[in-house]
Amino acid sequence: MASQPHLPIDPMLAIAAAVSAEAIVIDPRECALYAQDVFTKGPAPIAVFRPGSSAELAVGVAAATAQGIAIIPRGGGMSYTSGYIAPEAGALIVDMGRMQRIIEINQVDMTVTVEAGCTWHALYEALHLMGLRTPLWGTLSGLYASVGGGMSQNGLFWGARDGTIASNIICAEIVLADGSMIRTGSDFIRPFGPDLTGLFGADAGAFGIKATITLPLIHDGPAFAFGSFAFDEPAQYCAAMSEIGRRRLASEAFGFDPFLQAQRMKRDSLSSDAKSLINMAKLQGGFWKGLKEGAKVVAAGRSFLNDVNFSIHLICEGRHQSAVDADMADVEAIVTANGGRIVENTIPKILRANPFPPPNSMAGPDGERWAPIHGIVRHSKALETIDALTSLFEANNAEMARLGVGCGYMFLLVGATGFLIEPCFYWPDEQWEIHEHFIEPAHFAKLKGFPASPEARALVEKLRNEVIDVFGRMNGIHFQIGRTYPLASRIDPLAWRIMEAVKAEVDPKDLMNPGALGL
Repeated sequence: MASQPHLPIDPMLAIAAAVSAEAIVIDPRECALYAQDVFTKGPAPIAVFRPGSSAELAVGVAAATAQGIAIIPRGGGMSYTSGYIAPEAGALIVDMGRMQRIIEINQVDMTVTVEAGCTWHALYEALHLMGLRTPLWGTLSGLYASVGGGMSQNGLFWGARDGTIASNIICAEIVLADGSMIRTGSDFIRPFGPDLTGLFGADAGAFGIKATITLPLIHDGPAFAFGSFAFDEPAQYCAAMSEIGRRRLASEAFGFDPFLQAQRMKRDSLSSDAKSLINMAKLQGGFWKGLKEGAKVVAAGRSFLNDVNFSIHLICEGRHQSAVDADMADVEAIVTANGGRIVENTIPKILRANPFPPPNSMAGPDGERWAPIHGIVRHSKALETIDALTSLFEANNAEMARLGVGCGYMFLLVGATGFLIEPCFYWPDEQWEIHEHFIEPAHFAKLKGFPASPEARALVEKLRNEVIDVFGRMNGIHFQIGRTYPLASRIDPLAWRIMEAVKAEVDPKDLMNPGALGL
């Protein structure tokens, strides 16, 4: 009897057999969406895997890698460095969006454990009701950005005085490429022995997929002071910003250059959102005080930064109003000593009252494409870096003007030692599915929009790479390394070999987010 020919088996059948029906998405439009980040469009995945539990995550990963399928973990989808863009077609995107539970809030031991798909917004809302929060409590994209994504990509905004997201996590449960589960360190203090939790932090998912995460808790500060300040020259601005950071006077301190300031002011009025004003009134601690502050915001409208070149906006937060007011007095003295002046503090008030706004800013005011690139430098390099970036843009000014490419800076203090500089590019180009998905429908409908512009995009790509080179010359570092920022060339060669050895141990077949971190 003749033998039957060997028929190829669809590898998705093995995965589908191991997990629940709702965990697998094969719709082409959905798959196209999951193949995009804010800047890059990659090859479509074979499917999207949306596990509902740690156990399902483990068995699904094991089933996929047994078939030789690459696994690409994805958090909230708000990044821009190709961290979850597959290097080739046929990969399985793992979306953690169904794993959103807050597993335990332990007010005795001051820890909180969440599933990795829990958003920063959801975690903040649950903790805020108890007067608690985590030290680092999210990025501005936290309406969608997840805790697991934050640990994998690193980053910061809220609570930046306390460092970065990945440095503030106690432990995690992580699924490795073969489906095995590892728990890092102790569940109440870090580290317990060599810092295994840190090894899996900021790894862009190259070493494993975070299933659950435990973070420390602190009591929410009930006292606030808000400040906004204007400067004419970048040297004045940098000197003041750095001194505020060195003295850890603000829980968050950020600012803009003239271009980015103008972009922000062209958006809908900061005072037009009724919810913003209601939340701001609550934040002030009393109805009449809140009403008074709300009236100031309405009166200021969008004109209060018309004559401002560089601006700093910051929030002082603490347990006692007298201490917070004293911190703000110190800030104002630093600003004055460095040639700055006080302006209406609308921006930090509105932002703190509504910390996780819809991500409508991922498109320009008229629907331009938007993509940031960033670096963190030491204080002594901040002004030199800004000057180098300015020279870069001046050298490309004619081509940028011809193609309608604009760029402005956002600045942010990182703990006491870091100065983050984030050039943000705007250019006329088509929007993708990811923009329509995340931008509010009413806002998206108002955007003018533009046709595809490959030439403008190519210029932006070139400039982004040159910006990265500038940060390299300044010994800068980066968050959300993904597949965009260089790592191997920026760290000790022996350290890189150790990292390669770790990758070989936890992912010997190179199927866990291959190419992330440059591994």
